[in-house]
Amino acid sequence: MSKVLSAEAIAALPYRPCVGITLFRQDGKVFVAQRIDNPGPAWQMPQGGIDDDEDPLKAAWREMKEEIGTNKAELVGESRGWLEYDLPHDLVPKIWKGRFRGQRQKWFAFRFEGTDKDIDIATKHAEFSAWQWVDFTTVPDLIVPFKRDLYRLVVAEFQHLAGG
Repeated sequence: MSKVLSAEAIAALPYRPCVGITLFRQDGKVFVAQRIDNPGPAWQMPQGGIDDDEDPLKAAWREMKEEIGTNKAELVGESRGWLEYDLPHDLVPKIWKGRFRGQRQKWFAFRFEGTDKDIDIATKHAEFSAWQWVDFTTVPDLIVPFKRDLYRLVVAEFQHLAGG
């Protein structure tokens, strides 16, 4: 049974340093994947933790390869700042061993230079059960509710890169 943390205890926890990846296809659609650990609709763009003393951009390249099996892409943008989201209080003790209140993310935009055959979500430590290309502006509607505001900020910042 997970322990219950007070709102004050949660507020005192740090954010987990993380990167987010917006991977655009040439037509402007963006890559999203269904989380393997959530039976409900829990689509997201690739993201992952930054290792100790790791540069955020290097972490983004590593996470792309680890999560979707390819890094055939060109860097086309970087968020101006760091974006944060808080986990719902009941999830804090269950995720990351209760050490973090949420994530602080640096986002990077990439233009995919491969083909769909290059994408392989059945990686060594698979995080996704399915994937698809979607219209960038619809991404916040596909995301779990507690991440939607952050995803709206990512869409606003990178919309000019969607092209298509």
